[in-house]
Amino acid sequence: MKLSVIGAGNMCGALIHGWTKSGKVESITIADKNEQLLANFKAKYPQITTTTDNAAAAKGADIVVLVVKPWLMPVVIDEIKPVLDLKKQIVVSDAANFTTDKLAEALGADGNLFYVIPNIAAEFGASMSFIAKGKSASDEALAQVKGLYDLAGETIVVAENLVAAGMMMASCGIAYVFRYISAQMRGGCEMGFYPAQARQIALQTMQSAVTLLKETGMHPEEAIDKVTTPGGVTIKGLNELDHAGFTSAVIRALKAGLK
Repeated sequence: MKLSVIGAGNMCGALIHGWTKSGKVESITIADKNEQLLANFKAKYPQITTTTDNAAAAKGADIVVLVVKPWLMPVVIDEIKPVLDLKKQIVVSDAANFTTDKLAEALGADGNLFYVIPNIAAEFGASMSFIAKGKSASDEALAQVKGLYDLAGETIVVAENLVAAGMMMASCGIAYVFRYISAQMRGGCEMGFYPAQARQIALQTMQSAVTLLKETGMHPEEAIDKVTTPGGVTIKGLNELDHAGFTSAVIRALKAGLK
């Protein structure tokens, strides 16, 4: 597979790290206007190809992944459109809200077009990515795109109207998880732990919860019941979270980006 990735920012960088470290992508070309960013990638991964020419990167690639800011997408697409062969190539938009319809409109043609939203844990093969295919995309192309993003973590193929919700849950949602971990660390410090200890405890507690739910298949509320005893300290803490509107706040945060 010849993969070309246009963009080298935080999200794009995470994908590049994940795909390169997987060792399962035959050829990777990165295009960006920032020569220093390209030099940093080249220094770490000598096997990749770097260029400041978006069109040169896109020409002849099997899959072209566009990971730039949404307002830059029309500019980038105008640069690469003359060299694309949509009968042979797959084009993926990783730009928020730049759907396959917008991609087809900007390209002036339909084809194997996809809209994918991953998260920054792709760097470590731990992303949660949402994949939607365009109206004319083939199942074969879908399998290739899914296989690519599977190298960066877990994937779910969804209807395109669910990608935004997936983005709020996993791409934006990872920041909400970070905020909870940060709050838990602060509480640990207030109760007497050193910051490094509080960080270790918070991270391992999060890992413990995730592992337990994955390994058992339990619903979170079922797992809560296993550590909550009548009149115990756990229920007191849970009730404090509810008194503060914790559950409602999480749901409101997830829905905020859909307005």
